[in-house]
Amino acid sequence: MALSWKLVIDSTNAPVLADFWAAALGYEVEDPSPLIERLLGAGQLGEAAVTEHRGRRVFRGYAAIRHPDDPFDEISGIGRGRRLLFQDVPEGKTGKNRLHLDVHSEPGGRDELVARLVELGASRVREVDQGPAGHWWVMRDPEGNEYCVA
Repeated sequence: MALSWKLVIDSTNAPVLADFWAAALGYEVEDPSPLIERLLGAGQLGEAAVTEHRGRRVFRGYAAIRHPDDPFDEISGIGRGRRLLFQDVPEGKTGKNRLHLDVHSEPGGRDELVARLVELGASRVREVDQGPAGHWWVMRDPEGNEYCVA
């Protein structure tokens, strides 16, 4: 039996990094506000665990994005498919990622994708040429996490 999973990415500002990756991948930022209102109303969650981002109540230090075609729980907003969860951690990034995303463009659209990602806040690190295997860009998201664009 295959297992369900999500990729968790440490961050310093989860909602902002979720916004970047949602725009970069064409994903949707999950909206936990209905769940938060329920938990607050039932006394199961304190106001200190909540903050506001872009006019919605969100869990402090957490944000997630999901593929728009995948199912999600209507009550919690949590995706049940392809999903990235961002969680704030106290320490900053200090070294190279040991795991990273590869973002694939449409055929012939790599340069346009790289330009769009830079407009969203990414930065180019270096272009890698693998000869017949092709070439790609190593990039960084707004918090310095490396990923590749092929």
